[in-house]
Order: sequence, then C-alpha cells, then structure tokens
Amino acid sequence: MENALTVDREESIDVLLSSLNPEQYEAVISLDRPLLVLSGAGTGKTKVLTTKIAYIIENGYAFPYQILAVTFSNRAAREMKERLANLTNVSNDVWLGTFHLICEKILRLHADIIGFDKNFTIIDADDQQKVVKQIVKELNLDKRVVNFTVNKISRWKDKGITYDDKRVDGSSVEGRIYKIYQERLISYDSMDFGDLILNVIKVFKKSPEILAKYREKFKYILVDEYQDTNMAQYFWLRMISPIGSGLCCVGDDDQAIYSWRGAEVGNILRFEHDFPNTKVVRLERNYRSDGHILGAAASLISKNEKRLGKTIWTEGNSGQKVIIKRTYNGDEEARLIAEQIETLHRRDNICYSDMAVLVRAGYQTREFEDKFVGYCIPYKVVGGLKFYDRQEIKDIIAYMRLIYQPNDSLAFDRIINVPRRGIGASAVSKFFEYAGNKGISLYSAAKEMVNEGLLQASLKVAVTEFINLIESIRARDNLTPSEIAKIIINETGYFQMLAEEKTLKSQTRMENLKELMVALEDFENLAEFMEHVSLVMDSTKKADEDVVNVMTLHSAKGLEFDTVFLAGWEEGVFPHNLSIAEGNIEEERRLAYVGITRAKKRAFITCAQTRRIHNQWQANSPSRFLSELSPEHVLVFR
Repeated sequence: MENALTVDREESIDVLLSSLNPEQYEAVISLDRPLLVLSGAGTGKTKVLTTKIAYIIENGYAFPYQILAVTFSNRAAREMKERLANLTNVSNDVWLGTFHLICEKILRLHADIIGFDKNFTIIDADDQQKVVKQIVKELNLDKRVVNFTVNKISRWKDKGITYDDKRVDGSSVEGRIYKIYQERLISYDSMDFGDLILNVIKVFKKSPEILAKYREKFKYILVDEYQDTNMAQYFWLRMISPIGSGLCCVGDDDQAIYSWRGAEVGNILRFEHDFPNTKVVRLERNYRSDGHILGAAASLISKNEKRLGKTIWTEGNSGQKVIIKRTYNGDEEARLIAEQIETLHRRDNICYSDMAVLVRAGYQTREFEDKFVGYCIPYKVVGGLKFYDRQEIKDIIAYMRLIYQPNDSLAFDRIINVPRRGIGASAVSKFFEYAGNKGISLYSAAKEMVNEGLLQASLKVAVTEFINLIESIRARDNLTPSEIAKIIINETGYFQMLAEEKTLKSQTRMENLKELMVALEDFENLAEFMEHVSLVMDSTKKADEDVVNVMTLHSAKGLEFDTVFLAGWEEGVFPHNLSIAEGNIEEERRLAYVGITRAKKRAFITCAQTRRIHNQWQANSPSRFLSELSPEHVLVFR
C-alpha cells in the first residue's frame, strides 16, 4: 500500500513539472539557496509560484503551514489560492496573502507585546482623514494641511520611518501632527495599514523569541512582485526570512512603476548583495504577445541602465508590427482611434472588451470618452471614474446646471457649501423645510430667506455671496461655457482649495479641471454643453458587457488585451514633464514597456503634433521612446 502511494505521489509531481519550460522548471526545483526569479511580462510567474509551492508540499520538503507566500493585491492572492487548490488539497493551510493580511495575522497573536489588544481596530483612509482633521482643529492649524499631512505620514511609514525618527522634523507641522496622530491611534487601540507592517517589526525587535519562532516556522518564503516592495516591507522580509535556503522572490525590475507610492526598485536590484549565494533564474519566454510586439518592447527597455537584464521572446508568430501614427492634434488622435476600434469591431469581429486605450494621465481619457459617445462605442474607465463622474467635474457642472436652471435643487444641494463657505447641514435643512412648505426650489428658498431676514448674520452673508455669484453669471447671457467655468473655478476658490492641498490627488484633480476647460471650448452655449453631458452620463454600461477598456498605464499592469492603443506619446506628456524634471526617465520607460507588453496581437502608438494641455495649445515633439523602438518591429505613418 505504501509503495502504491509513493508511486501516485511521484506521478502527480511529474504531472506538475511536465508543463514547465526549462527555466520555469529550474525555478521550481531550486530549493538549496536564496532564489531570485526575474520574470518578464507574460512569462508565467504565477504558474511558477503555485507549482513551486505544490512541489514543496508534494515532495514533503515542508508542511503547508511552514510555507509563507506573500502577494501585493487581494486579486493576486485569490488567483494563487485558486490555482493552488487545483494542484494540492492542502492549499488552505499555506500562509498566503498580502503583506498587510499576513502582518495582521501575526499581530492578532502578538499585538499585546507592544501594548495593543489583540482585537485592535484597523482604520481605513477615511478614518485617517478624520483623525488628522481632529488634530489640525485642536492645534488651530489651517485645515488645508490635512490631505498633505495624511499623504506625508503614509510615505514615512512606507519608508519604515516612525514619528520619533531623526529624519522627521518634530518641530514641523507634519512632524507634530504625526506624533499626536500615532499617540491618538494607540489610545484608540487602532492601527492604519502602514502600522500593520511597522508594528510587526516592532514586535520582532521587542521580542527576539517571537522573531526566532517565525524564522524557524517558515521553511520557505515566496514573495510575488518583489520590485514593488517599499522599505518597510523590505525590512520586514529581511527580518523574517530564514537564514538558510528558503527565500524565493519573483519580480521584474523592468516593470517597477510605483515609486510614487513608495516602491523601491533598488530592493530587487540589490537582491544578490542582500542575500549572498543567490541563484538567479530568468524567465524570458513570453506566452502572451506576438514577436514584433515583444521585439519593440525589448528594444525600448534595453535603453535603461539600472536593470538586471533579460530579453523576452516567443516561439509564436511574429504577428503585426507595432504601428506608429502621428496626428495633427489630440482631437484627430481620439477620432482616429475611435474609427480604428469601430473598424476592428465591425470588419474583423474583434470584441470591444478585447481592446484597450492606455494613457499616461487620467485627464487624457476625456477626449476618448467624448469621441466614443459620438461613435456609439461602449466603454468603461478601468481603475477610476469616467471623466464626467469625477468629484471636481461634477461639482463645477453642478454650478453650471444651477446657472442654466435655477430650479435644479439637486445641483444647489451639491455645491451650496463647496468649497466650504460656512453653510452647514443645519442651514441646508432649513432651506429644505422652507422650500417644502412653499413648494419652491432650494435656490428660490435661499433667496427668499435672505430677503425676509430669516437667516442669522454670518449665514446671511455667505448665502448672499453665493446667490450674487450665480445671479451675476446668469445676467451675462453672452458668456461661453468655458468662460462660465473659469469664473466659477476662480471666484469660488475651488482651484485655490486644491492647489493648497499639495497632494498627488489634488494635483490630479487640478489637471482634470484644466481638461474640463479644454472640453468646454468645443461648445458655444450652456444649453449645448448640458445636452452633451446628459448624453455622456447616459452612456453607462454594466462592467460585464462588451466595452472598450480605457485606463492609465499604471492601471493596466497585470492586464492583457488583443489590441492596445497607446495614446499621447509626446515629450512632456509621456514621458511626463514632472518625471523629466526629476530625472526619472527610467521609470517612465518602464511604464512604456508595461504598456506595449499588454498587447497580444496589435499595438498602435499615437502622438499629436499639437495638443491642448491644461487649456493651452502646445506644439509637441514625439516622445523620445518612439526613436528607441527598433525599426524592424514598427511601421511609422506620418
């Protein structure tokens, strides 16, 4: 009986290994020293990770609970769990999850070591904002520092920097808030997501016995997307990794594109230095894209100096060359792509969902959304809101709706206190009550309450200023939609409010407002624009329907499509002006590499000679990345 079981096990292991290519096989069976798997785009890294775990279990090298597998997203963790369940019936016993989930699991057992209850609360981003707002109010600070400070604290934690670290200026506004914020969380018996990792590090430092327990427990540690680790995750991994041979990190330095959220590409670049006697296996055989697409991507990324080096290839067809098209302006670019999508859909029966438009920044989606509505092309914005669904856009449009139709009470309710002008919820409830009793709109109610002296002095001043702004714009019936929006954005202080936040999010929102100004230039009057917006808002389709995918390059990582349109490849747009100024061209080039390798069969790259950016016309030179694509893999149309 024992011999029969042994034979069955050997057969199952053979089945596990039989579908692997030589490099994948080598990565799976290498267990005798630290292993770095450099996995190019579409080379089967998830297959390697799950097969390696099953191989370890089936061979009896470790029990499932002695294996730790760390991912970066819940989606990746779910995919690994599903695949692993098909390979071994004990997959649920493996410690598998995101960095934060694994750290939470450890803290639920040992949080008392650092003064927390084991049932501590994890606060989300909204709660972070509330706590910091509370502190800012107590310190009598300008409330506009809230968003910047929350972002700053998160970045400090990404780097493993606590409030008492010498790198934090304790006398600065952010330093003072950080200290109080952390003390406040302790008093609440709460942690934010950054604390989950930092507090495990604290537990390990305070209790070497607990650290030793986990180092002994986990015989094998596997880490996915190692190029995306931040410094706190790096410190945690260095502490918990077994001294011997059990560490395996899988990643691609050529797809390191998240420095803006704390990722350190240096972690993967110095792996061999950090873990002596490392074995490096390169996965270069691509199973996703045709040859010309891979050739173009490989020639581009080879221009980066800070990389470990590999060249992706395929045994499949060369396929179609990457098409590069230069258009006259951004509007023509969007029209060209819309027409190409419609042609592929009708002539070649390509599903809309097999096509994607990838842009460098979120504000760029607007032109495509407008064109797709005109061409009746269904679409969805992946990883974000549609342009006209974004908060700042809806706010300004609400002002315009109220100017166009003062009886629009929904618009009034949305923007009466945006930006904040001291008209709180209690005042708005009075407007609702008065309007309901009189059978009139909220705007009419507010006007009557001002005229009849029914509001206290400070509230009366604020409401009067708001009404005067609306009335003054309505009185000038010769104003274009663009001029109306400009008055609203400036005179309400909306743009200034965003500018003073000084965060990445507020910067993006300002870019969106500037793009709205560009969109409005196409309309002669407010009625025409209101009709257009209603058509755009009515174009919504369910996520599971056949729709074109529109997204930023960052959102596209990990996805794949038959056909990809890469738009806006111009200097200042892509690579982005900010990256050029900061000397961060190599990350921009990695982002371009990620974009090209999303395509399986067709890749189209477009650039415009002139483009209206932030409501200013610019003559743009083609992106430097275009000249770095190998001529043998591209077709250029002027």
